[in-house]
Amino acid sequence: MKKLLTALALIFGITVGVSACAPAAEPVGLEAGTIVIDVRTPGEYASGHLDGALNIDVQSPDFAAQVSQLDPNATYFIYCRSGNRSGQAIAQMANMGFSDMTNGGSVEQATNYSGIPVVTN
Repeated sequence: MKKLLTALALIFGITVGVSACAPAAEPVGLEAGTIVIDVRTPGEYASGHLDGALNIDVQSPDFAAQVSQLDPNATYFIYCRSGNRSGQAIAQMANMGFSDMTNGGSVEQATNYSGIPVVTN
């Protein structure tokens, strides 16, 4: 049963992510106070990320430990290279009690949707 629920959570996270990934014609913007998280590797993050985004690599062994330091009641906008890893991060975070998360898809989709510019280190 636990495996089924985990699979459904992952599918739901990816499904939500896919529906939220369509680029907006005009930036929609984010709700004030939304925390932006880039779940790619530090190298990918350094090559270009949304200005002000936190970098928490979903493939890092300490992903859960880093996320546990965040407020589960806050609003999160999460993106990666294609929307796949952000969907995985959303599923993991949902299992940790987070509920207000949006899959921003890729860097390009995330900047188009949010209006936040891409910067490099």
